[in-house]
Amino acid sequence: MNAEAAFRHIHERWHDAVVRRDIDGLMALYADDAVLESPLVWASLPEGGTGILTGKAAIRDFFALGFRSPQNGLGRWHRSGVFFSEGQQLAWEYPRETPDGDQIDLMEMIDVSGALIARHRVYWGWVGVRTLSRLPGR
Repeated sequence: MNAEAAFRHIHERWHDAVVRRDIDGLMALYADDAVLESPLVWASLPEGGTGILTGKAAIRDFFALGFRSPQNGLGRWHRSGVFFSEGQQLAWEYPRETPDGDQIDLMEMIDVSGALIARHRVYWGWVGVRTLSRLPGR
């Protein structure tokens, strides 16, 4: 699979797997030694957590827990079909403004290696940060 096909595949499949809560489909996109960085990781860990998960097993556990909590206020997933890619990086946005009102605003930044996600960083906008601050324990 060439780089452009890998980017398109990850862009399409990642979103589809998250919306359907398909943990196996989602994990098929990650390398065994992948790294995930997200404020949501930090918010879900005991005090002192770094917000960084290393390894497919840890990433799987994190998403599986989220998939079991559909009413956590983080589950709207409107996005356009637009993504940006250069070299080995892929990026897309879940914008704040949607046809149905505001949602959690975030940016997915993904490093791809061998057609798999090697490093996944999630950057949150102000609506997302405000929502995280309202989660229990924060």
